[in-house]
Amino acid sequence: MSSTDLTRGPSRGPASSPRRTETPPFPAKLNLPALLALATAVFVTSLTETLPAGLLPAMGGDLGVGESAAGQTVTVYALGTVLTAVPLSTATAGWRRRRLLLTAMAGFAAANTVTALSPSYPLTMAARFAAGVAAGLAWALLAGYARRMAPAHLQGKAVAVAMAGIPVALSLGVPAGTFVGKAAGWQTAFLVMTGLTLVLLGWILAAVPDHPGHRPEKGSAPSVLGALKVPGVTPVLTVTLVFVLAHTLLYTYIAAFLDRLGMGGRADAVLLVFGGASLLSIWAVGALINRRLRALMITGTLLVAVAGAVLALFTGSPALVYGAVVLWGLGWGGAPTLLQTAAGDAGGEQADAAQAMLVTLWNVAMAGGGAVGGLLLDAFGTGALPWSVLLLLVPVTVVVVTARAHGFPARRSGS
Repeated sequence: MSSTDLTRGPSRGPASSPRRTETPPFPAKLNLPALLALATAVFVTSLTETLPAGLLPAMGGDLGVGESAAGQTVTVYALGTVLTAVPLSTATAGWRRRRLLLTAMAGFAAANTVTALSPSYPLTMAARFAAGVAAGLAWALLAGYARRMAPAHLQGKAVAVAMAGIPVALSLGVPAGTFVGKAAGWQTAFLVMTGLTLVLLGWILAAVPDHPGHRPEKGSAPSVLGALKVPGVTPVLTVTLVFVLAHTLLYTYIAAFLDRLGMGGRADAVLLVFGGASLLSIWAVGALINRRLRALMITGTLLVAVAGAVLALFTGSPALVYGAVVLWGLGWGGAPTLLQTAAGDAGGEQADAAQAMLVTLWNVAMAGGGAVGGLLLDAFGTGALPWSVLLLLVPVTVVVVTARAHGFPARRSGS
């Protein structure tokens, strides 16, 4: 998710400064090589977080813990981001953007290497926490970085391109990681991630234009409490927390859920279908978000709710399971772009603080999804997971529908 520089235009220092570094000019069209590098960074961060979802049995077996304990490798990653996203984004606000992105990606390479080589559960958990810290750095700048590469009328599409890394991670990354884990061991899957990140570091240096950071004047830092008082911010943050929680508690344990249905051997195919639908969703959101944000958010919420209902009621039919997964992907894929755009719009002058809170709550939900899903798995079995999704999406739907004036307005300002 985005944070302090998400809604800012290019920074311009005093004309008299002899050491001022000019912000790169906006291109006439999208800078696809640079945006695809950012999308790959999003892919790496998202896949690093969710990769254990397809590897839980093997990871748990090698580390000497059960599947629910192995699932906490997702939880601790999210906690690393929750605890550090806001303070780190504040501490590094003055850093140049490319330097900060390179630092975050190097952190991912180191953390994934330690995870792959770890012989013990505690060390693995520590490495996963460190990866979450690196995620706090990355998510604090990626969407804002994308927006700063494009003129105002193309910023929505720029963010959509960058955020495409999320559904690609879910559609291709997790199934590929699961396949590699089965074929060569789960440790190899994490080492492949390290290699990909090293390639990405060179790509960033070669293709991504640099931008200055922003060091706010004394006393001008955005106020969290002030942002919460802005009409519309609280509904967006509430939807973010509950929607992401609903998604995560099922997705983290999707391999276990499919295994109960006798579809454990089709986990790769199911995840591929989910991600393909997510890619279609993010394309549609990028094309329509400027005029249809509210309609897209309502539609996405209802699609995921219908998917949860189908997975809860009709698990005896593989065809219906695949159909539900398609609906799930269509509803979920564009959610990151929709929610961060809604938070920026609602926040106005307090958009920086609203975005920082969105980063934190998103990862609170990721951590909560792994933890709550694990408790449900142990207490009631995998059958409780889709029912929980359906239950959580009831308040999400109510908030989105009722936040018509602020938060999810019928018409975006300036659209």
